[in-house]
Amino acid sequence: MWEQRSFQSDNGKGCLFLVPTPIGNLEDITYRALDVLKTADLLAAEDTRHTMKLCTHFNIHTPLVSYHEHNKKASGDKLLAELEDGKNVALVTDAGTPGISDPGADLAAACIAHQIRVIPLPGANAALSGLIASGLSTDHFLFYGFLPRAGKARAQVLDALRMVPYTLIFYESPFRVKDTLNDLRQVFGNRQISISRELTKRYETFIRGTLEEAINFFTGGDAPKGEFCLVVDGSGDDETREEELWWSALTIQDHVDHYIREKGWRAKEAIKQVAIDRAQPKRDIYRIYHQIESQ
Repeated sequence: MWEQRSFQSDNGKGCLFLVPTPIGNLEDITYRALDVLKTADLLAAEDTRHTMKLCTHFNIHTPLVSYHEHNKKASGDKLLAELEDGKNVALVTDAGTPGISDPGADLAAACIAHQIRVIPLPGANAALSGLIASGLSTDHFLFYGFLPRAGKARAQVLDALRMVPYTLIFYESPFRVKDTLNDLRQVFGNRQISISRELTKRYETFIRGTLEEAINFFTGGDAPKGEFCLVVDGSGDDETREEELWWSALTIQDHVDHYIREKGWRAKEAIKQVAIDRAQPKRDIYRIYHQIESQ
């Protein structure tokens, strides 16, 4: 359903404002963001203690409420009730754009389902800042966010992303960045990567080079600090052709059995990956595999 471009609700309900906040340098906040934060009825924050520092700096006195991953159901219901009652709510994350790798997306979806207007404000974002300063292609890119922490789920995601030809963007914590770099090197090969941390802050850092060079940079040094943005080069044409060769001579039965045998996956997981490899519907792979298996 089309909506009119108006910041006023015409159904008596309030509006949810998605307000980006600085990822480091407080001067990056916009005049419009400050106006919304000061005039909203409620300010929903991922970490109220963190957001209070921002509010104190800019003399913002809007009532603060908590909304984060662990209370999003209960807090989200309360915020919906306030919005239904005509209150305007400004939603922020700890830093950057709400809804990107945080539960703000859930609240926005709930508001849309309840015909509550959602108004996005442009502003700071670590992924795009890291991308445009990476030196890698910005023509097409895929933002993935945080990878699964470890194990089979992580291996499956990386294997599925291995042949994506576009620049890939990941977020990672300082506690797992070394392991992630090693996993990327093992699955992707020695691609180009740009690593950024402390973006817009005094000690803003970029590490650019190959994955092996990035791994060597972190080897033997102090424990990494700060949140990281990893921008990785996509697969090249030669890499794509090489990848196509390994399974092109296999039947679908053999292709599925390869993943079951070599990676220890269940048939369901192997069928899903074969569908990705061959760009075919999963149901077709499932039907063919089990039809042959039953013969």
